[in-house]
Amino acid sequence: MLIVNFTPFPVMFTERLLLKQINDEDIHQLFELRSDKEVMKYIPRKPAQTIEDARQLILHFDEVVHNNEKITWGIFLKETVQLIGTIGYVNIYKDNYRAEIGYLLNPKFQGKGMMTEALKRVIEYGFNDLKFHSIEAIVHPENNGSSKLLENNQFKKEAYLKDNQFFDGKFIDSVIYSRINPN
Repeated sequence: MLIVNFTPFPVMFTERLLLKQINDEDIHQLFELRSDKEVMKYIPRKPAQTIEDARQLILHFDEVVHNNEKITWGIFLKETVQLIGTIGYVNIYKDNYRAEIGYLLNPKFQGKGMMTEALKRVIEYGFNDLKFHSIEAIVHPENNGSSKLLENNQFKKEAYLKDNQFFDGKFIDSVIYSRINPN
């Protein structure tokens, strides 16, 4: 079985980004992201309604990383340390050496290659440091931007699942993409 250890929290850099743990200093920026209906459009979770929702999310991030269950990085602009998104391994299947990656990005920064930078670095960490055999992503069928991002980063469509998630009073479909560790 795969063993993961997120202590100390892995801080990573790309050309333009800093990937680090989100803390209470970031609460207002996290609330802005998670309460934005456009950001949350394809994520089957209710948008944050209050600052307390963002605080609870930070506490959740802290708990699961402390327990080595999951990890979420804040995506910050390196120059200004502004939180512009999140990315992480939202599910880790240790018995199968597989993880599910999830991400979101402020619409003002979409289409500029920011998520590609973050995704490449987090995939590299997953394959090289965590020793995942494969990484999957679950995408809403209408989220063309996310599908394109994954396909441009060597993910292959594995499945189209009908009505496999129940959210907000209705069933929704999902598309599963995955990438196998090339090493």
